Parts: sequence; C-alpha cells; structure tokens
Amino acid sequence: MDTSALKSFAQDSRRYLLDVVANKIDYYLSTDNVEVRAKSRLVDDLKNDIASTSKEQVIEKVAYTWFNRFCALRYMDVKQYSLIGVLSPTSAAHSQPEILVEAKAGHIKEELSNETDRDHVINLLSGKALSKDPQAEAYRRLVIMTCNYYHSIMPFLFEKIDDYTELLMPDDLLSESSIVFKVRHALDEENCNNVEVIGWLYQFYISEKKDEVINRRSVVKKEEIPAATQIFTPSWIVKYLVENSLGALWMLNRPSSNLVSKMEYFIKPESEVTDFLKIKGPEEIKICDPACGSGHMLVYAFDLLFSMYEEDGVDPKEIPSAILKNNLFGIEIDKRAGELAAFALTMKAREKQRRYFSSAVQPMICVLENVSIHDQEIEDYIDNVGRDLFSVQLQNTLRQFEQAENFGSLIIPEVSDVDTVLKSLENSSISGQLFFSNTHQKVLKILKQSVYLKSRYHVLIANPPYMGGKALNPELKLFLLNNFKDTKSDIFASFVARSFNLTMKSGYIAFLTPYVWMFISSYEKLREKILKEKTVTTLVQLEYNSFAPACIPVCAFTIRNCAKANSEGIYIKLSDFRGAELQPIKTLEAISNTLSPWRYTVKSSVFQLLPGIPLVYWLDSSYVGAFAKSDPLSDHGNAVVGLQTGENGRFVRFWFEVNRDAIAFNKSSADEMTSSQRWVPYNKGGDFLKWYGNQLNVVLWENNGNEIKNFKDEKGKLRSRPQNVDLFFKESISWSKISSSSPAFRYYPKGFIFDVAGTSIFPNSKDDYNLILGFCNSSVTISILKAISPTLNFEVGHISSLPIMYTELKKRDFKHVAKLIDVAKQQWDSSEISMDFKYNALLEFIEFKSIRISVEKLSQKIRDSKLEIKRLERINDEILANIYEIKINLEENDAAELKINIREIIIDFISYIVGVVFGRFDYVNSSYMVKKQPSQSAKFEEKGMFNSMLDKDNVVPFVGGGWFSDDVTTMVKKTVNELFGPELHNENIDFIESILGSTLDKYLLKDFYADHIRRYKNRPIYWMFSSPKNTFNALIYLHRYNSDTVSTVLNGYLREFRTKLSIKKENLERLSASGDSSSRDKTAALNEIEQLKKTIVELDEYENDILYPLATQRLEIDLDDGVKVNYQKFGKALKPIKGLDKDEE
Repeated sequence: MDTSALKSFAQDSRRYLLDVVANKIDYYLSTDNVEVRAKSRLVDDLKNDIASTSKEQVIEKVAYTWFNRFCALRYMDVKQYSLIGVLSPTSAAHSQPEILVEAKAGHIKEELSNETDRDHVINLLSGKALSKDPQAEAYRRLVIMTCNYYHSIMPFLFEKIDDYTELLMPDDLLSESSIVFKVRHALDEENCNNVEVIGWLYQFYISEKKDEVINRRSVVKKEEIPAATQIFTPSWIVKYLVENSLGALWMLNRPSSNLVSKMEYFIKPESEVTDFLKIKGPEEIKICDPACGSGHMLVYAFDLLFSMYEEDGVDPKEIPSAILKNNLFGIEIDKRAGELAAFALTMKAREKQRRYFSSAVQPMICVLENVSIHDQEIEDYIDNVGRDLFSVQLQNTLRQFEQAENFGSLIIPEVSDVDTVLKSLENSSISGQLFFSNTHQKVLKILKQSVYLKSRYHVLIANPPYMGGKALNPELKLFLLNNFKDTKSDIFASFVARSFNLTMKSGYIAFLTPYVWMFISSYEKLREKILKEKTVTTLVQLEYNSFAPACIPVCAFTIRNCAKANSEGIYIKLSDFRGAELQPIKTLEAISNTLSPWRYTVKSSVFQLLPGIPLVYWLDSSYVGAFAKSDPLSDHGNAVVGLQTGENGRFVRFWFEVNRDAIAFNKSSADEMTSSQRWVPYNKGGDFLKWYGNQLNVVLWENNGNEIKNFKDEKGKLRSRPQNVDLFFKESISWSKISSSSPAFRYYPKGFIFDVAGTSIFPNSKDDYNLILGFCNSSVTISILKAISPTLNFEVGHISSLPIMYTELKKRDFKHVAKLIDVAKQQWDSSEISMDFKYNALLEFIEFKSIRISVEKLSQKIRDSKLEIKRLERINDEILANIYEIKINLEENDAAELKINIREIIIDFISYIVGVVFGRFDYVNSSYMVKKQPSQSAKFEEKGMFNSMLDKDNVVPFVGGGWFSDDVTTMVKKTVNELFGPELHNENIDFIESILGSTLDKYLLKDFYADHIRRYKNRPIYWMFSSPKNTFNALIYLHRYNSDTVSTVLNGYLREFRTKLSIKKENLERLSASGDSSSRDKTAALNEIEQLKKTIVELDEYENDILYPLATQRLEIDLDDGVKVNYQKFGKALKPIKGLDKDEE
C-alpha cells in the first residue's frame, strides 16, 4: 500500500471539498433566484445549522461526509459488493461510471430508485428534461439514489439524503479533475485489498488539521480533540495487542486450539496460568475498543473471532452476523471515525457473508453525543414517568453526558442496572406523549450510551488519545482532576485506569500508549495499582522514534484484570533497533526465541523493590540487589530543587551581558554583597558536563532577592518560588534536571544560587563532597539512574533514592575526584565564556613564536588532559564496581573522543584576538581589561589602558578591500604580530589560513560573527552594524558602547566608506570615457560603475532611513537589561540574530 500517495490524495481532497462546500454555501446564502427559492426548505435548514454551530463546522461536516461516502462507494465497487459500479467504469477503456453508462442505455437498477427518480434521470439523459449539463445532473441524482439505497443497509454512513448535503455536493463529478476521478485513482485494487485502507484515509484526511492544532501548542478545543488525538495503529501492533488479549483468552480456554498457528505475535506464557476467565464459546466473548477510531483493532478481532467460531463448528455463513451481534463493541467521540469503523466491520462481514447486506445486523459502534437536560425538564419527566424507577444514581447519570464529546469513554455512568431501566423506558407509553417526546428521546440516548460505558467486557483493546498538560481544555482538566486524580496529567493514562472497571475480573486489557507511565513519578500510583492489583502479561517497548504517527516513544502491553502474587511478565525491548521497519521483525525474533537478548521475563515483585516502582525490566539483578543492601543517598545528602524566578527573561542573564563589577563573586551569603553588586552567579543546569563547569548565568539578587521574592502577577499571586533559600551560596554537587543522554554531576564552589533546572545535592558532611560526586558520576550509579529514569528527566526523587553503600565507600580514598574537579576546571576556564578565563591557551607557548608549534603543544596538552580524566574516571569506576560487585565495561580510550579539533583552537584564538583589539582582554595583566562601562574612550587613555593592539574608538570595520586602515583583518594581523612577534608572522598567518580553509579576511567577513553568536549563546557581546545587503559592516563592543557610538559608526566609517566609493566611481567614469582606454577596460569599468551605483544607493538608504535617525537619538543602554532588550533597541541598524527574541527558559 502506497501510503504516501494516499496521504496526498486525502489531504488534497479535503482542501478541495472544503473549498467547494464553502463556495456553495456562499452561493445559497447570498443568491435569490428561482433555483434557490425552489430549495428554500433545505437552505433554511442550512442557515439554522450554521446558526446553532458555525459556518466552519458545517463546511467541515459536509466535506467529510462526501469524502467518506465517495471512498466507501469506490471501495465497494472495487470489491464488487455494489449492485453496479457507482464510481467505477465498466472497464479501463471507459471513463464514465458504469451506473451512468447503463442509465444512458435506459437501464437503472430497480433497487436504487423509485419511479419518479428513474423517470427524472431518463428524461435528463434523453433530453426531455432541460438542464445545463444533463449528464452531470443525471449522475449526481444516480449517486444520491445509491446513497439512499445504502441508508437501509448502513444508516451510520449513508444518512437519507434529503437535506442540505445534497445542495453542497460537488457539481463536477465526471471530469478527470473531479473528486470521483481522484477517488478512483487512489483507491485502486491493490489499495483495496485490505479494509484498513479506510483507516489510513481517515488519518491522512485529518492530518493537516491535526498538525494545525498541535503546532498551535495551546489548549485543544473540545471539537478539536478528534483531530488532535486520532492515530492509526500499525497493523503489526494491532495483531500483537489482539492476539495477546483475545487470542490469549481463547488459548487459555482452548489450549489445544489451532488458532495459535495463525497468531504470529502471540507470546505464550512461560508459566502455567490457572485462574483465568472461563468462557464456554466464542459467542460469549465481548470485546470493546473504547476509543475505536476507524475500527482497526475491531477489524482484526473480527478475523480471530471468525476462526474461533469456525473451530466451534458454526456455519461460516452465520459467523459474520454472529460476531457483529455478539462480540464487537466500539466507542468513539468522532462521528467521522465512528462511521468508518462501522463501515469497516460491515465490509469484513460482507467479505465473509455474501448476503450480509440483506441481514438486519448493524455493527455496535456507539458514537457518543452531548446530551443536555436541564433540571426542571428532568423533574417534569420523572413526575410523568414515575419516581420509583428514577434512583439518585439514574438522575445523576442524566446529567453526566452534557460533555460526552469532550470526556468520551472516561464517563462512568452512576446508574447501576442500566439495561433494565432502558428496557422499561423503551416500553413506556410516554414515547407517544408529544410534550415529553423530546425529553424521552434524550433520556433514551443517554441510557443507550450508558449501556456501552457501564458494561464489563472480556477484552478491552485501545490506542487511546494522547493529550495532557496545557492542551487540556478547562472542563476536561477539571473532570480528570475530579475523577482520575492519579492519572490526571494525560488522557491516555486515565483511559488505562478507566479500563479496570470496563473489564471483567481476569479479563484482558491491551493498550498502545506513550511509555512514560512506566517510569516517571507522576504515574507512580498507576504503576503501583497495576503491579499490585493487576497482572502484566506482556509488554513491547518500541524504539524511541519508531512510532512515526505520534512522534513520541510508545509501548504496547497486555494486562490481566486480576492480581497474581509474584506473577511473571514477558518484556521485549526494541530500543537498540532504530526505525519503524525493524520493530515487528525484532519483536517476532524475540517471540520465537525465549533466549533473545532483548526479551526479558520479570516478576512483578522485582519492580516493587525499586524506588518509584519503575518498570525497568532490563535492569540486571545485581543492580536491583544494590537497593536492598544500600542506604538511599538522601541519608547522606540533601537533594533539592532551587529557585524559580517566575520570569527568567527578567531576572536571569549570562554573566558576560552585565557589568562584571555588578556581579557578586565568591560570596558566602547575600550579606557580603556590596551596594553596587546586583547579580549573583546562578547555576541553571546546562549541557552534559561532568565534574566542573556550566557556570554561565547570573541572577538578580539585589537586596537579598527582594524583587524576585515579591514578584507577583496582576492578581497578586506570587509568580516566583524562592525555595531552599538557606542553601543559596553554599558549595554543592549539581546536575541538569533534563538531559539528552546520560546525567552528569558537577562541583559548584560557594557563591552560587541554584535554579530549579540546576538541581543540587548538599552533602551532610563537608568531607563527603568528593565521595558523593565520585559515587554520582560512576558508571554503576549512572546505569542505575538511567534505569530508574529512562526518560532522561532526572528529578530530585531519583537522585535521593540512589543506593549508596556509604560505609564501604568511606573506607576508600576519593582524592582522585579532587583531581578530576581540578582538571575539569582547567578545561572549563580555558574557554573565554568562563567567568575565570584569563587568556587564550595558545599564549602559554608564545615563547616559540610559532602558532603552528603552539597549536601542536596545546593539542598535546588537551589530549593529555582528556587522558587524565579517563584514567581518573576508570579508577573511580573500579572502586564502585568492586564495592557493588557489579561488572562494568572499562572501555579503552575512544580515538574519536581524543581527537583534537584544531580548527576550533584557531577560531578560539581569533575570537580572543578580537577581544584584545576591543580591550575586552588584557594579555599583559591576564585579566579582563574592561570591567566597567566607560562613558567615553578618554577614560581608557587616562588609565593608560590603550596600547598598540587596542582599537581606540570601539568601531572595527568589517569591510574587505582595504578601504580602512583599521579594518578587522588588519587589526587581527597586527595583534598576532604584536603577540607572536614579526619573525614568523607570515608563516603564522599562512598556518591560520590553512586551518581555516580560507583566507583570514574571508573567515572574518563571512563566518566570524556567526561563530561569535554561537559561542555567546545568542547573546553576543560584539554587535555588528550592517547595511541591508551587507555591503557595509562594522563591529562594536557592547561594554564600551556610549551614546556617541552610533555617530562614530556613521561619521567615521559609513560616510567615509561612501565617499571613497563615490571617488572610485568618478575615476571609473573618467576611465570609461577616455579615448586611451581599451574596449575591454571600458566594459569592465562600466560594469563596476553599475555595481557601485547600487552599493551607494544601499548605503544612502541605510544612512538616511536607519543610521542617521538612530544617531540623532543618542541612545543610552543599561547593561542590566541584557543583550536581548538592548540589541533590539537598534532595530535594523544591526545584523539580525535568529532566535534572539525567543523567551528565556
């Protein structure tokens, strides 16, 4: 099946039908002619429907109605279930549908029409009836006649067409661009081999709407829930779920059944099951999908049931009707999906039973509808019917369906004996009383829906909606809080909880869900209930990115709805097998081979030994044993979350954005801060980095954090959360709460406030810092931590629960950890974004005067540093492995990890040189040269801070071609010469360019600024003034900016550049007019003149429209506002930075 072609067809068809229907609605609502007046009743119905819902909803409904009908008609044509080809031609040689060809010959099936319709079509085709397009009108009538014929067979899909849907049917049904032609092309014989094509079409039809809703990243409206949550389940997963629930139940009751040979995904229990749900025959089994979508699960269950009936000796001709009458139940909130589910089951029945259409059996698909009955209406109805029947529970039930399309199968009707009540009211004489007729129908609808939701099923199978958090609308959020408190964070988990009382005791439950419920803390109570009160029989955990329809990691699992002490479950782990294609293959391999390395058999009691009860079925028994013989880490250190500012964009900066003298470094408490110090180093988590580092941020803590502590919203509610304040400024061990790989722990010295994402541990004893850091960063601990939190979200609870053999560890020497911290600190501080950066590491080898030799020496130093860390980490791992008696792989040094990026060394060096040019760094004093924000450059001169390397006016032109004596290339080369000397200057520049792979000039003009933005995390400290087409660029240093800087750029550089270009243009004009110039020289001159004209226009516009108005404003900036705010004050004068306006995390 070519699903990509089906997707294009479904999406194109939806857009086409929406457009057609919208145009037709506009026509009928805005036109007053004979044709429209003749259809006034239908037009009035259309207006009323729009008034009661919305125009958009009506358009959507009519569009999908015709899409479903056309697809259904074509499918039946291909399968030859139709009386005559309705969409399909008689053969490939004909283009017109068979039904039209036959009608033109005077043949119309009697079953399809009454005499009036037949005469009308014949008269149109014979010319007796006037029409602008008789064939088109006749064919439209034939399609409507066919739909009305199918109404008696499939009323769920083919409602009687005597309403405005007929008006809104597409006019063009016969051309090659028509919807009929497209349906024929998409639904060819190959695609119609399996009825699941209907499910694929539905998913693809709503896919664009789904993307629109999800990408909005906001509350999902009630009417949008189907589009946001419908996912078509791949066939192999459907087979696994059905075979290990319905199939498993059958095999327990019929252990010698041949059905096992037809179930390739069935996982045979490894131990005997005795307390199973007993059934006498297949007709007893009730299977429900409470979120059935287009019916994929039920369709496959039909196939298995058919084989069961056959085994029991039932006549094959009777089986389809028996299955739909006895076994299969579907519940859905989306009418479209429910229609297609019923249609799919009908097609399965017709496939097996030729005369099924003549039976009166209908698929049992309940599409839940909102039903609202106000209190007085209920009271009046009860008074008329009699109060004996209406218990409090029944009265409450009548109020439970006002939002049925929002809450769906999660509704638990309070009424106890719903079947009895329903039968009694159906037989009541009140149905004939006109005054109560409407109320009576509403009551019956509620009770009929309650039958599905109150029943208990032998087997419950579902791929429920995945939706939680901010996507939940207020009513649904409140409903979950009141009814599913333990699973309120997501609908899928609430469906799992709901399944427990929808399923018989010892019945089977089968689900496909996101796998987060297996691990994270918010689902701990659900796990506990499953492990203690239910029995996990099988589970398949798919590879992280293998379930493309949902774009989230999922698992498929089956549960028996009963507790069994020490029960065993069979688990299959597919995480090592990337790609959707490998998932079924590796599942089958694990099913057929009980010794498969990715198949595990685990007792439920094992999980209950672990903190948080995570289903880490792959965890080695030695790791599990560690919890039994160890203390929790919380006994020896306090793991806590830190400050939530309430608005990081307001209170948090990178340290290099603000005035360095305003930062309170190395303080033991807020009391040590001076009046000029507003900012404190802030541990905000960060990238994977062990031992030391990720010290980039500062937080506003003036007056002991008074502004943050009192940061409230407009209603007076505190937005910030200043928690564990007593631990601020203390040394700690920290980790990033969320990781993309493994967790990494780091030492933080005193002087830091820590963030909610920079969660931290504070050892009870000052002597335990090295011990606990060594323990946390060991391979043993990391393996345990990744097991108890496979979602890579490392909460305080996970860390606190880590099993630490403290007494044994205290006997060991952890001096190697102090060395690891020291080496890691040296690595971190070698970067210029470190708070403790002094100078570029290449300058340690300046005595050699050769940058090439310096790079070689530095490369070796970096390599030695990496090797030393590896050696010390190996010592740490060996200590832990021996104490915990766990085997770990002490891997050899990875050549790739030891590889040195020489280009990055050179780029770092160039960045440092630019910093020297701007006065940010002072190599002589090994410190930051500019600590304050001077109001004018003279202050530098007064302090004797200028030298031959410093750019005096804080403007460095980034313009190639030698137009300026202080352009960036000149200044960089000059500084290299000053630092490394003139002896090897040319060789040094050549070496730099060989590593860059381009000239120094080209790198500086094309790539330097992008590298700078990346290095400084989208908060650059050098700002690029840039004309619209980048002809003119000039860099300034943020910390030397003053209100005259823009004027300096304008007068000292932009205007000077424009003047020089004008002079050159005049010279070229003289050259082009000279009789002494060759034709070739004149042509070249003329071409250059044209380019110069464009450039001058660009510069003039940049000056007049942007730079000059800005210069006159003499803008002041406050460094405390940060780069994001200050940069944007300059608008189009500065080079745009992608993502600069992104909210702070």
